[in-house]
Amino acid sequence: METVDIAIIGGGPAGLTAALYAARARAKTVVFETGLPGGQIVTTDWVENYPGFPEGLSGAELADLMHKQAERFGAEFRTFAQVERVEPVDLDFKLTVEGEDILARVVILATGAVPKKLGVPGEAEFTGRGVSWCATCDGALFRDKTVAIIGGGDAAIEEAIFLTKFASRVHIVHRRDELRATKCIQERCFENEKIELHWSRVVKEVKGENGKVTGIELAATNDDPDEFLPLDGIFIFVGIDATSGLVSDLCDLDERGFVQTDHNGLTSYPGLYAAGDVTDSELKQVVTAAAKGASAAFEALRYLDNRLCSI
Repeated sequence: METVDIAIIGGGPAGLTAALYAARARAKTVVFETGLPGGQIVTTDWVENYPGFPEGLSGAELADLMHKQAERFGAEFRTFAQVERVEPVDLDFKLTVEGEDILARVVILATGAVPKKLGVPGEAEFTGRGVSWCATCDGALFRDKTVAIIGGGDAAIEEAIFLTKFASRVHIVHRRDELRATKCIQERCFENEKIELHWSRVVKEVKGENGKVTGIELAATNDDPDEFLPLDGIFIFVGIDATSGLVSDLCDLDERGFVQTDHNGLTSYPGLYAAGDVTDSELKQVVTAAAKGASAAFEALRYLDNRLCSI
């Protein structure tokens, strides 16, 4: 059975940074990623709040730089590789990766989180036919069309602004009477003439005909009447769900399913660390994911050293 020092599950900013620190310390480090390195940041149009890049850069470019840096120090990347199971074996962990078993002395979970679904009629039926969770991926398909963004946080408003590059009209539907996004992002939103806001509204149903979205039924959260909003597309940004199923029976999760860690990334199970959006940390940004990845790798290396010293 192949043995590695540190197995990192997930190749987003947290996993890439952990790989950089672990490989640079000469630990045998392997990153398992179900797609290409970069995670969800690859679908981000522009990153303007990552330190060291005053003019900003695309998410794909930042992910590529992180990947190359970790690889330069010897981190090994196994892309399109699905880790199916993580089992403790004495002080180590056995990873089942597409039927093959790999022994890892330490595991760093950096699997991130996935967008929440609304769970309303028509959402599943019209997914890929007008319903999307990625404006960067699908925005160009709605050139000169009318679309809606569901949500009021940073991601929702940033994607709404991005969609104005293509769509003739962008509606923002938010269940509250004020946005949760950062003030500077809100200001850019309010200044954009292509954006129209619908306060105190939730989606009741996604409507469509002939395999395409035609609009959404909106229910009011106050005393206003319900309304139908004609649309060509809907983009959903109402939160995220942790991808923590691999370790749900190994370590403590919070009530939302996010992995609970200390400030160094250690979970409740010895030798198992977690970093990035899969953890219970409140701020989920590229810079915090990178920082948590560095902390998890540093502590993982110290854990390995202590094990060697005790032999």
